[in-house]
This record gives sequence, structure tokens and C-alpha cells, in this order.
Amino acid sequence: MSGFSATWLALRELHDIRARNTDVLAAVTAAYQRHPTINIADLACGTGSTMRALSPLLPARQEWRLVDNDIALLSEAGATKTLDRVATTTVALDLNRSLDAALESPIDLVTTSALLDLVSETWLERLAATLAARSIPFYAALSYDGRIDLKPDDPEDAAIIAAVNVHQRTDKGFGPALGPAAATFAVTRLQSLGFSLVHGASDWFIGPNDREMQSQVLSGWASAAVDTGRLTVAVVDAWLARRRDAIATGLSSIRVGHVDVFAAPIRTR
Repeated sequence: MSGFSATWLALRELHDIRARNTDVLAAVTAAYQRHPTINIADLACGTGSTMRALSPLLPARQEWRLVDNDIALLSEAGATKTLDRVATTTVALDLNRSLDAALESPIDLVTTSALLDLVSETWLERLAATLAARSIPFYAALSYDGRIDLKPDDPEDAAIIAAVNVHQRTDKGFGPALGPAAATFAVTRLQSLGFSLVHGASDWFIGPNDREMQSQVLSGWASAAVDTGRLTVAVVDAWLARRRDAIATGLSSIRVGHVDVFAAPIRTR
């Protein structure tokens, strides 16, 4: 899987926290009100943002199994200061090759954030089948769904967004990525496997004062657009310069579409 820096993950975490769908979070927490202990496997945990967002909302004692292939990020995740009722174990694994190992211990809930759009249909099908076979609930937050709204409008916006969405489907370490189709695929497949679903939008709104976040997002999109070969470097660079001018003058805002999902087996264990 393509790596992400701790700096980028720290920058986006505030936006992730604001974006997480409250109805989906409420469904997750309601499902565990009577559990004295919850064993949670967090896939592609990064620095532990899912644990930081969810653990204060769960009243039970929690055992978090934090899984990632990046040792440096895992170290930060394991060092996170947590509530007394939260214990953590870090596990270094390549989720493409070792999904079964990531889920080998007793698990009451599998979580992940910003992962599903990076994985292939084959990998997500494998995960869904495993969850169904073991009747494990699943909370997947912040899956990018292809919606981007940029203000003010620019003549090249549509072409850039189209190129970004093409790039989203390239291999991120799991085979050809589902990209913007990931959330819909997950919902449809999990429903077909007998899960009850709560899902909803978890869009980023990156406002005029979020200048560093805007700059990082736009730079990433510009690089992705060039990588596809659909647009020339000159066109993309000119677009990015205009966008940066709008940021500098306080006129720019960005909405990025995401979806949160909580899937619970209809017949619980």
C-alpha cells in the first residue's frame, strides 16, 4: 500500500473528526452499550486516528489491535495517550498479503478509515466474506466517493477532477483500486451477505481559513492529474497557480465527498 506521512495524517485528522458521520457513529456506539469488553481490530491504522475518534464514545473496556505496514506510523499509534479503559497492541502487517493474520484473534469489531477507496474489489470482497463468516461488525469511515466541489469555479476543474478520479483507480498496493466506487460496492456487498447497514456522507469541508490543508490537497490532485497523462503539465500547473491565488486571497473552499458505513450482522453472535 502507498505510504502516507505522519505530517499529512496529522493535518487531515481535524478535518476527519469534523467530517465523521454522527448517525453512523451513534449506530456503532449503540451496538456496544452492553459489552463489558470490546476487542477491536483497526486496519491501516496510521497514527491511530480511528481509535482517537471512537474510543471515547465506547463505554466498555477496549482492546485495540492496531494494524499497519508502516513501522513509524505504528510507533506513533502505539504511543497515543488513551483512556484508562483502552489498551493497545500494534501489529506490523501487509494487509494485502496478511489479512487473515490481521483478523486472527477474537474480534468484536473491525474498523478502518480512509482505506476502502485504496483497495481492489477482490480484496474488499475477501474482507466482506471474512466478516460475514465470523459475524463481525464493521465500521469503515471516510471512503472517498468521487465528489469534489471547488469554489470559485475554474474552467479546468472538471478535467482535473476527472483525472483525479481516474488516478484513484490505479494500484495502491492491493491491485486496481475501487476508488470512488468503494463505498457503494461495500454497502451493496455487505447487504447481500446479511448485514444491516447505516451509512451516510462524511464530507470534508475545507474552508478559506484552512490554507495549508487546501494547499496540500490541491498539490496532491495536481500531481495525480499529471500522472494520468490526461492533461499536460502546463495546463495543470496553470490551474494550480490560479487555485493558490484564490487560497491566498481567502476566496477558496473545497468540499470532498466521503462516505461512512457501519455494517452489523443481522444475526449477532
